[in-house]
Amino acid sequence: MASSIEKIAVIGTGVIGAGWIIRFLFNKKKIKIYDPNIKQKKFLLNEIKRVNPILKKFYKNKIDIKSQLEFCKSLEEAVKDVDLIQENAPENEILKTKIIKEISLYAKKNTIIASSSSGLLPTKIQAKCINPKRVIIAHPFNPVYLLPLVELVPGEKTDLKIISKAKNFYRNIGMKTLVLKKELPGYLSDRLQESMWRESLHIINEGYASTQDLDDAIIYGPGLRWSLMGTFLTFHLAGGEMGMKHMLEQFGPALKLPWTKLKAPILTKSLKNKIINGTKNQSKNKSINSLANSRDNFLIDLQNLLKKYKI
Repeated sequence: MASSIEKIAVIGTGVIGAGWIIRFLFNKKKIKIYDPNIKQKKFLLNEIKRVNPILKKFYKNKIDIKSQLEFCKSLEEAVKDVDLIQENAPENEILKTKIIKEISLYAKKNTIIASSSSGLLPTKIQAKCINPKRVIIAHPFNPVYLLPLVELVPGEKTDLKIISKAKNFYRNIGMKTLVLKKELPGYLSDRLQESMWRESLHIINEGYASTQDLDDAIIYGPGLRWSLMGTFLTFHLAGGEMGMKHMLEQFGPALKLPWTKLKAPILTKSLKNKIINGTKNQSKNKSINSLANSRDNFLIDLQNLLKKYKI
């Protein structure tokens, strides 16, 4: 089923906003852009220039910036005649609530307003919106133009028909939609990431390992399995012929062992320095653009491999 959403407004053009714009470009959408920081235009155009050679082989088509992109001078100009608005303001509940209210003053009554929040509750940020039933969370992952997952989170006032329409749209631009059964701070993926991040901070803080050690522990271990099977199916296999039943019987008692500290440590100056210096050493003086290019090419190869072996 083809999506009826062709004209899109993107509000905010930082890393996530730029990522959305690039994915929309390669899916032949027309995009109106507004960012109060005019310097972001240069960042966006540079990002498009950087990824264009990489993404042409992934999307197998070309983009036309002149015909697809329109830079607007005001929020009103950007949102007044589009089918979907992708909002990417900083992760601040008061700010997002204010911006979504303003968007709702100028947008068409039933235009979907999708916030790229990483953990805020949609019920809170839709509270002052005109016609709040069309407000959802659409939480992507960086780089948005390559990683397919988008978490769709409805608020208390969200119309489920809007979720269905949004789900259809994001699927049509090559994304894997994950609809939460109910809103939860941090949603799903970020809560899982956060638990690992907190445990990693404790390990570094207490001198057990470096940032490189911990990254290697994932890259060459469970990360390879997770990219195909995730956590639960991986553990299902760990149980042998009896699957998860045996796995829980065998390893369930380990849940009582002190293997994790979920409460985050204080980010002291010493801990910050360990993390900053560790990742600086890992980068081997490569630029952010160079590292991003390596990541993007790797993700393309990995996704092609995932399609080949996906269960």
